[in-house]
Amino acid sequence: MRANVRWIVGGAIIAALVAGCGWLVLTNAPAYQLLVRLYVDKRFLKHTLREWGVLAPVVFIGLQALQVIIAPIPGELTGILGGYLFGQSAGLLYSTIGLTVGSLVAFAVGRWLGARYVQRLVSPDVWRKMGFIVDAEGAILCLIVFLIPGVPKDLACYLFGLSPMPFWVFGVVSTLGRLPSTWVLSAQGARTASGDYLQVFLLTAIVAAVTLPLYYYRDRLVGRLRGKPPHSADRAR
Repeated sequence: MRANVRWIVGGAIIAALVAGCGWLVLTNAPAYQLLVRLYVDKRFLKHTLREWGVLAPVVFIGLQALQVIIAPIPGELTGILGGYLFGQSAGLLYSTIGLTVGSLVAFAVGRWLGARYVQRLVSPDVWRKMGFIVDAEGAILCLIVFLIPGVPKDLACYLFGLSPMPFWVFGVVSTLGRLPSTWVLSAQGARTASGDYLQVFLLTAIVAAVTLPLYYYRDRLVGRLRGKPPHSADRAR
């Protein structure tokens, strides 16, 4: 009985949120226009955050969390902006908090609503390549998934929600897995703000040298995690 009540209440809340968001989009409401502009116009985002003063970190954390939950929104530019606005250490901290919150929300939504919802959320190609996650229990596999460049990490959060992995284990491991790329983005933003363009170039070159091979072979790496031979992922393309 309690489970039925929970599903009824949860369904009503989800329906209200979807209806509210749909109304904002269809009517092109000012709140929707502001949100879109914050993500599209980075100069406007920077100016707006600076105007909000002490609330700027809170707003930035919220934006970082939202770009995970709404997976198609790219998070690389906001990661760089965090370092540019707040410095390397603070930018890393705020980005990590936002990404962790967003990842946990996506994980919880996936676990709450189940496979039918998640299958509609992700593309058939992503489900075919990453669907093995739903059987994942080990923290090591989760860590590797978040470390591989080019893997849709935001969508992976929903898929991990379908797995037997405990909530707190996912929170710790996904945060650790995101740290290297988050640190790089924050460092790039901070170096750009200070005018150290040579350091930005060198950091970008080093990161590219390390990540490009991993990105190129990402399907093979995912195939190994899935337990298939390396060439099977290439055939499936």
